[in-house]
This record gives sequence, structure tokens and C-alpha cells, in this order.
Amino acid sequence: MRTIPSLPDGVRIAFLIAMSVVALSCGRATRAQRAAIAPHPNGYELEIGKDVFQHYCAGCHGETGAGDGFNAFNLDPHPRDLGDAKFQKTKSDTDLADAIRRGGAGVGLTSLMPPWGHTLDDRHVNAVVLYVRSLRRNS
Repeated sequence: MRTIPSLPDGVRIAFLIAMSVVALSCGRATRAQRAAIAPHPNGYELEIGKDVFQHYCAGCHGETGAGDGFNAFNLDPHPRDLGDAKFQKTKSDTDLADAIRRGGAGVGLTSLMPPWGHTLDDRHVNAVVLYVRSLRRNS
């Protein structure tokens, strides 16, 4: 049986620290890599998004996001059809989240859509965006 030659204590400690850092960092993505990876929607976040949408948005955008809520006919312009595939293609998740947070006037649209940025935290805004994405209809 071969023996491993002994190393001075300083080298051994440095080696152990280096190996520990390598072991701890294996399989971990950097912050930029995690941001670039789109999270897979889970049912719970989608359900939260639906609940928040029904509470804050459905009055104007309608139950299915078609822009036909009970307040829609009193508004000029009418609320956007959020399920429209063409609309969904032109807007990023960031665009949708920005409109939710800042309201219509905050993104250069009508002031009739209120800003929800002081009401909803990031998790709930992102859940609403996830839910709005689920409303897309193929056309």
C-alpha cells in the first residue's frame, strides 16, 4: 500500500480550504445565470396570480382577461384584451410587470389603469404576469 507524502500544515490547510470552496460552488449558478434561466411556472404561483388578478384586474379586464369586465364599458379606451396572441408577443414579462406596477400613465398609456406598485409586492406582480401569460389564446 502506498502512503501519501505528508504536507506542511500551511499547505494542507490551504488545500482543504480550496477543496471546500470548490465543493460548495459545484452546481451553483451565478446570479446572472439564475436570472437568465426562466423559472418554470408552478401551479401555486399561477393560482396566486389568478387570485390577485381576479381581485384587482378582472373588474376591468374581465374574468378571462378579454377586456370585458363589468367596468370595461364605462372606460374609454376599453381595457386591453390580455389574451390576444399578437399583444402577448409584443410585450415582455418586464413590460407587463412595469405596467402593473406603474399603471397605464406610468408606461405611456391611459391613466384609467391604476398603478399597483404600492399595493402588490414583487412576488404578487410576477404571479400576475405568469397568470396573464396563461391567458394567451392562439390565433
